[in-house]
Amino acid sequence: MICLLTRPPHLAILSHLPTAVRKKGAPLPMHTKLKYFAGYSSQLTGQVAQLIAEGRLAEILLKKYPAPHTIRTDKALYDFTVARKNEFLRNTPPLSKVSYDGKIEALHHALGVHYFVSRVQGAKLKAKHEIKIAPAFKVAPCEFLQMIVVHELAHLKEKEHNKAFYQLCEHMEPAYGQLEFDTRLFLTHLELFGPLYPAATPSS
Repeated sequence: MICLLTRPPHLAILSHLPTAVRKKGAPLPMHTKLKYFAGYSSQLTGQVAQLIAEGRLAEILLKKYPAPHTIRTDKALYDFTVARKNEFLRNTPPLSKVSYDGKIEALHHALGVHYFVSRVQGAKLKAKHEIKIAPAFKVAPCEFLQMIVVHELAHLKEKEHNKAFYQLCEHMEPAYGQLEFDTRLFLTHLELFGPLYPAATPSS
């Protein structure tokens, strides 16, 4: 499961922002709730809050990620996920299902969930692995979807969020730490201002 509050990345994640936005010690407005940045330093949350206050969050994201992916159906998501699994984790158990599921955000406070399901079929106990992705990522940069998928695939091999787990994530996606942080910016924009790509957002 990739939770809303996973570990902060160990790199200079705001190095791409203009100097004015990266001003040291920028205050964090009291009215701004940055739930996706819990556990981060006050200096980093201050930089994010300043970016929001200046109305430049969308500008920064769109400059780096100008268009969303086109993986909108569960079948396309399954094919996308299995392709990454076959590239890096060919010897792990097969995936029986990959889908977008709006329930996981409310029930698990998560962006993606990896399910290990055991079912009795006749005299045998058959195990199935399923991955469910939050629907917020139906209209998002492909890089963010890739990061979520890599995270959930890593659970096929490493169950806990330990050092080996994050090393595997970074093996499959070298920019994993940066993408995790940028995804938090994306989700913050979605919560505060709505979709980053409104023209591409399904009406239902």
